[in-house]
Amino acid sequence: MRDRNGAFVCLVAACAAFVSAQDAARAGGSIADVDAAARAAGNRPQLARALGDALFAKNWPAQITKVRVDAVGPHVVAGLVLSGKKFHHPLDRDGFLAEVRDVVAVTFAHSGVEEVDLWTTIPLATRAHEVVAGDLAMPTSRNVFSVTVRRREAATFAARLERGQDVFWDDAWRSTLTGR
Repeated sequence: MRDRNGAFVCLVAACAAFVSAQDAARAGGSIADVDAAARAAGNRPQLARALGDALFAKNWPAQITKVRVDAVGPHVVAGLVLSGKKFHHPLDRDGFLAEVRDVVAVTFAHSGVEEVDLWTTIPLATRAHEVVAGDLAMPTSRNVFSVTVRRREAATFAARLERGQDVFWDDAWRSTLTGR
């Protein structure tokens, strides 16, 4: 009996190694591919993954935490979430807005979406034993920046963004950006 159990354990280990090797090969071994797969969401996950491949080819100052693509009929929308904490290097207002412009431009260039909804969130402190999932869940993050851009507005987006037109900023969070 002992030999059978040992053989079974070896078979399971071999299968697990084979699957892991396939996943790594499929991901190409790059962090960008792994990020694109892990952060893709929505009812069009293949489109989200492809868009993630394009977005994660660059190491952005503000981390992209979610790439969501949803569609209803012919309407396809991308939702992108940036982290408002732990930047890869210090960001001031101009640097943050430059990233927003560039992320939106890459999204339109590498997908057929008609709209990009981009928001930035920061985590909220939670107490021990606080419900963070389900019907009684307390929020775990807060929106500190958001903007929506339709493809037909792409050419004028940079000017609108600079003016702050139809852009939500949390003033307290904006003041934490170096150089304001």
